[in-house]
Amino acid sequence: MVAEKKPPRTARRKQSERSEETRQALFDATIDLLYDTGFNKTSTPEIARKAGVSRGALTHHFSTKEDLVTSAVADHLASVNRRLADFAEAFGAGGGSTDEIVDYLWQTMFDRLFYVTLEYLPEARHNDSFREGLIPVVHEFHDRLDDIWTALATYRNVDPVSVRIVMNATMCLIRGMIAQTVLRPLDSTYYEGILSFWKQQVRAYFSTLAQHAEIRP
Repeated sequence: MVAEKKPPRTARRKQSERSEETRQALFDATIDLLYDTGFNKTSTPEIARKAGVSRGALTHHFSTKEDLVTSAVADHLASVNRRLADFAEAFGAGGGSTDEIVDYLWQTMFDRLFYVTLEYLPEARHNDSFREGLIPVVHEFHDRLDDIWTALATYRNVDPVSVRIVMNATMCLIRGMIAQTVLRPLDSTYYEGILSFWKQQVRAYFSTLAQHAEIRP
């Protein structure tokens, strides 16, 4: 009996690379469509068309729309975490103002991130299996955020627990502001006033933390 020949290693590697490229194209198309047309109007045929792949290629990787959206969201959030970690590292090395942190988070959340979230959250509220798939994805996102906030505290030599609280509170505030823009269009005076107020709170909070760090025995 003749043994079946295995494909060369380079062929297997190229196949793996093509598979990864297909998955990434599907992820990018999914996020784009969630932002542009919403969850209900985003269909798997439309995702495949926008990604430039066949329906068969899509179903080979993902059996349902919910599975694809969950994986696309995981990829998107991981990318956000990587960029934020790079920003925090540069911020720590450069000793920037806490105002820069608030501005960066506002821009990150406003630039599609939370609008995309607003599209799949209503479905997750009523779709048990979809919600169960998203929960660990979101937990991972917040765990990595906490790692970034802890690193930020280390750069500033202040209490990490307190920094995690104020940074997570900043994220919650910004989520609420962005949700409000759906029915209250972007008004520079209104939203900038809120951001300015919050920057003052964060600035004062970090200053207090620094003072406490200086007087530790």
